[in-house]
Amino acid sequence: MLAESLLQTPSIHVDDHVCTAGPGEKPFTELHRGFSLAYVRKGSFGYRFRGRAYDLVAGSVLLGRPGDEYVCTHEHHACGDECLAFHPTEELVDDIGKATTAFEVGALPPLPEVMVLGEMAQAVAEGRSHVGLDELGVALFGRVLDVLAGRASAPLSVTPADRKRATSAALFIDEASHEPLCLDDVAKVVGLSSFHFLRLFSRVVGVTPHQYLVRCRLRRAARLLSLGDGSVTNIALDVGFPDLSNFVRTFHRAAGVSPGVFRKAARGDRAALVDRLFAY
Repeated sequence: MLAESLLQTPSIHVDDHVCTAGPGEKPFTELHRGFSLAYVRKGSFGYRFRGRAYDLVAGSVLLGRPGDEYVCTHEHHACGDECLAFHPTEELVDDIGKATTAFEVGALPPLPEVMVLGEMAQAVAEGRSHVGLDELGVALFGRVLDVLAGRASAPLSVTPADRKRATSAALFIDEASHEPLCLDDVAKVVGLSSFHFLRLFSRVVGVTPHQYLVRCRLRRAARLLSLGDGSVTNIALDVGFPDLSNFVRTFHRAAGVSPGVFRKAARGDRAALVDRLFAY
């Protein structure tokens, strides 16, 4: 089993798991050390839990609760499996507001209302989406627990005080967008849990906190490209992007052109963009 840590915040961490075990591997008993939700993106494996047997395939979800023993098997296929695993703190699970006994179900089959978020989370993990991976983890847990409870989340009622909190958070994100912020960081500033803050901010502002953070960085980058002479690499790092490739990819999705071409257009080279940025 190969595991790569993708994200670590105070309330949730996310791992990428690749297992190459096949029918010849002898299964053994393991222990869930915390709450977990593993979205199966590829392959298949067996899951033995509390005297029940599950066969998980792409789109299935494995649920774990601290202290529970389980066994994974690979007797059917030699292809192994790949999972995106979310591990929230107990405080986050409690805050979502559903009974932790829901995790006793062990696993869920491929369900459309869960799979769409699972695939979005995978896109985030691969750097192909602007949503935050911690945000997707919170949303995915809420969706799974709603499915298990047989109900949808109640519509969020927003008060004037809530709107002030959300806009205060937006101002903070804008001012600190060059810093490596996560969902927990901003939620703490306005005195909310990450789960409630994510719902509130998205409802009031219309985008998630991470989406707004990326857009703040893009806005500053566009200004620097238009007015300054700094290198594209320095601009990317100065506004908060973790590396140049991430910045170039993100900027190109937003502008339709590379940062270099955008800079040429800002300096009067309309020919560089006539068929793209200025095509109405």
